[in-house]
Amino acid sequence: MKGYWIANVRVTDQVSYDKYIAGSKPAFEKYGARALARGGRYTQFEGEDRPRNVVLEFASYEDAVNCYNSPEYQAARKHRENAGIASIVIVEGAE
Repeated sequence: MKGYWIANVRVTDQVSYDKYIAGSKPAFEKYGARALARGGRYTQFEGEDRPRNVVLEFASYEDAVNCYNSPEYQAARKHRENAGIASIVIVEGAE
């Protein structure tokens, strides 16, 4: 079954976040990530509002988890740590 990253982010340091975006691209390419949503218009109905919302689709849940744990992504992640507030969840798709 497919796997999905769902991320909600409030960027506080755009320069560092841009480095994260550039650095994470090789990991996303390696694991076949496909962006279903990335930024753009949204309406917050419940919970904490974070204006950057991202949904990435992977061929499998395992690919999604392996991407997150990959050395390529972890190196990029260091740029995001102080660039804002984020939550990321990886979920398995429904049949």
